[in-house]
Amino acid sequence: MDSSDVEKQTNRRLPHATSPSAPPTLAHMAVVVVNYNTREHLRACLATVQSARPHEVVVVDNASSDGSVEMVRTAYPSVLLHANADNVGYGAAANQAIASCAAPYVLLLNSDTLLPDGTLQALSTYLDTHPRAAIVGPRLVSPDGTLQASCYPFPGTLQWFLDNDELAPLLRYIPILRGWYWRTWSHTSPQIVPWVKGAALAIRRQAFDAVGGFDTSFFMYFEETDLCFRLASASWQVHFTPLASVVHVGEMSTIQRRAEMTVQLVASSMRFCQLHHSRARFATLAIIMRLTILARLLRDSIHLRTVRGASDHSRLAADVAAWQRVLGGQWRGHGRDD
Repeated sequence: MDSSDVEKQTNRRLPHATSPSAPPTLAHMAVVVVNYNTREHLRACLATVQSARPHEVVVVDNASSDGSVEMVRTAYPSVLLHANADNVGYGAAANQAIASCAAPYVLLLNSDTLLPDGTLQALSTYLDTHPRAAIVGPRLVSPDGTLQASCYPFPGTLQWFLDNDELAPLLRYIPILRGWYWRTWSHTSPQIVPWVKGAALAIRRQAFDAVGGFDTSFFMYFEETDLCFRLASASWQVHFTPLASVVHVGEMSTIQRRAEMTVQLVASSMRFCQLHHSRARFATLAIIMRLTILARLLRDSIHLRTVRGASDHSRLAADVAAWQRVLGGQWRGHGRDD
């Protein structure tokens, strides 16, 4: 099934939910956190998680060097901790953690998230009452309470190109397009969507196991996109619900290596297109991507000459280096083929 076919099955309002066969309890849900060098964010995350009293809590640390492992062992001895000797990637670490859980539902969290009161119960109830939902994404908000867009189109589709275009922000000012465009959609009602941001995913283990979990060839980025696509292809559904919220700081691990992560982002998006589109379509997408990156290199190179702030200069310099590496073909060596 092509991504355009899968997307046609999404973007629709939900019918009335079915009634749960039994009262939902938090014994249904485990919480899994994947961490890489975000010790203090992880500490705060686990404090809110333990307050929610989930069935079990599992942390996988991907070879952090900031004392994250020691902090978990000391401050949260009841947490099941997997301390990896190497950074195996986000999807592989998530698979590792979820495999060690006994609960039928798992809330997979980034380490830079906070779990408000009632969120775990709301997500457990939602999965109970929507039996075809394999993944449910909660409403994501920044620490100041502002909404974060968390629903996206599949790579290679028209919406995806708009999402990556410099004109995309203008769509929020066009009423007829605002509700159609995933980034500017209001996020105020439960809905079946193409895919949801992996910062917080409520996962039905039955569906997750049926499709083999995350594809570990995605080292970082788009592993949740690929998972949602395969679930939809297997007749499961991916939902968004505003009935539960998670606070998400964002980019706490990836910002540590901005240029490297930008190259990884391109590599993962191209891998998704290669896996789920025809050869001819992938070749076309690769050309368009190359032209887009060239335009961004020219734009950022010009801005780099005029920017004054040290932080802005550093950010632009990292972006220019990333675009140069992508155009040089270095993205092809990222990720895995196992």
